[in-house]
Amino acid sequence: MSSSKATMILDKDFIISSIDKRIYGSFIEHLGRAVYEGIYEPGHPLADEQGFRKDVIELVQELNVPIVRYPGGNFVSGYNWEDGVGPLENRPRRLELAWRTIETNEVGTNEFADWAKKANTEVNMAVNLGTRGIDAARNLVEYCNHPSGSYWSDLRISHGYKEPHKFKTWCLGNEMDGPWQIGHKTAEEYGRIACEAAKVMKWVDPTIELVACGSSSRGMKTFADWEATVLDHTYDHVEYISLHTYYGNKDNDTANFVARSLDMDAFIRSVTAICDYVKAKKRSKKTINLSFDEWNVWYHSHDADRKLDPWQIAPPQLEDVYTFEDAILVGCMLITLLKHADRVKIACMAQLVNVIAPIMTQKGGEAWKQTIFYPYMHTSVYGRGVALNPIVSSPKYDSKDFTDVPYLESTAVYNEEKDELVIFAVNRHLSESLLLECDIRNFKDYQVVEHIVLEDNDVKARNTVTHTNRVAPHNRGNAQVKDGIIESLLPKFSWNVIRLAKQQH
Repeated sequence: MSSSKATMILDKDFIISSIDKRIYGSFIEHLGRAVYEGIYEPGHPLADEQGFRKDVIELVQELNVPIVRYPGGNFVSGYNWEDGVGPLENRPRRLELAWRTIETNEVGTNEFADWAKKANTEVNMAVNLGTRGIDAARNLVEYCNHPSGSYWSDLRISHGYKEPHKFKTWCLGNEMDGPWQIGHKTAEEYGRIACEAAKVMKWVDPTIELVACGSSSRGMKTFADWEATVLDHTYDHVEYISLHTYYGNKDNDTANFVARSLDMDAFIRSVTAICDYVKAKKRSKKTINLSFDEWNVWYHSHDADRKLDPWQIAPPQLEDVYTFEDAILVGCMLITLLKHADRVKIACMAQLVNVIAPIMTQKGGEAWKQTIFYPYMHTSVYGRGVALNPIVSSPKYDSKDFTDVPYLESTAVYNEEKDELVIFAVNRHLSESLLLECDIRNFKDYQVVEHIVLEDNDVKARNTVTHTNRVAPHNRGNAQVKDGIIESLLPKFSWNVIRLAKQQH
């Protein structure tokens, strides 16, 4: 039974921005079982000739992931990329200091490029600015992107890759403001090396786009000053600055937990303001955009990770088993990214397989979808086109950390090419359904094609290897259009996708 109502007005001309498909990106790091036993398991019954799991590739294709950040993460700050190319028998085993494991280097740059092609995705390549620097960065760009006729490009050809990989998007290190990072730097130190690395990388290949490291979270003491200083150095040489955030529910306060996307929204607004401050300071005509290249829920696995013995090969690290309430927050975070499509051009759910991931695998066994798989898939598949700016009125609540949290978290995407309008909506109310009335009179002759709902009476319900479909969406939503108004009763605490298309007469 509903006791409240929310309204929304949608107009074709109320546009935030066209959506860069890379907003639906993800991330694979050499961490835990993301690579080994995740995307790569040579002995598996479904492994292809290179050892890549075909069932995992199919799930990645189902998510329609446009770009994957690689190879880290904290890992990249101690990584010698040369270890992962050339004949397998010559590749060294290394102590991997970021996660205290043994890295076998069976999978490296070329293998990952092959995997990305199979998964219909692009690579967002990261360079090591922790233990390495300008020289290794320019050499890696030359190895990956230069056609031939130079030492590093010819070395790639000798490794069996005649055609260059043409990686377009590159990250200048990772979380360099973090004391946990190998080669941690001050903002001045990082700004200088990032600027110089960016210059030579673009001298090797002027077509690439670069992401400078922003703060590793909004909670860092150096936040804001870090961004301003780094951009002061790098502004003319980079296209993006990065943001990272993870949320948890250690206090078991669901209403407060699902409001955390408001923090994400404030974070984006703050970094946008800093970018524009530096733009004004430099009297520049260039606008720096944002790469939210790590975001997710992460807290379930903390205790288990503290008990792991060091120096194992691909131990089960960061293996959060996600709940239904996690999927609701992930949906809210995806909506938040779409609301900022004018400035957020790249975003990477961290990560993709096994490690805080929408996809889980069992060694030698099956692969399955976690609860968070569904809102990610729905937005990636149906959220292509332009992000609209809806006028929303919703009842609100206060929680421990937030005031005026709207029960309705919603946005809409218009795909003119397909004559399709898609509304993504979360009802945050834990016990009551919410009546949504949405004015779409500007979308003449549009009718509901389907109303997908993800709901569950148990906020802690999970998908596991024994119950892989415990939480799954259904198409029994009740949205309908009458006289240019969509009416829908959004079930209590639910994720909703209302798809509309123009009726042909």
